[in-house]
Amino acid sequence: MLEIRNLCENCHTSFTHESDNAFICSYECTFCKDYIENILQHICPNCGGEFQKRPKKKT
Repeated sequence: MLEIRNLCENCHTSFTHESDNAFICSYECTFCKDYIENILQHICPNCGGEFQKRPKKKT
């Protein structure tokens, strides 16, 4: 099961469970949309994986 983290690992922006701003890689590294698009170019600095939009958690 995914660990739904609620903070960007870079800027510590807070995410809600329904956020469209959270992206994860295959190791669940979590970053905000602005950072992965403008700085990381969709490649995770921790593992080299690609980012995908984080799934929304059902409440």
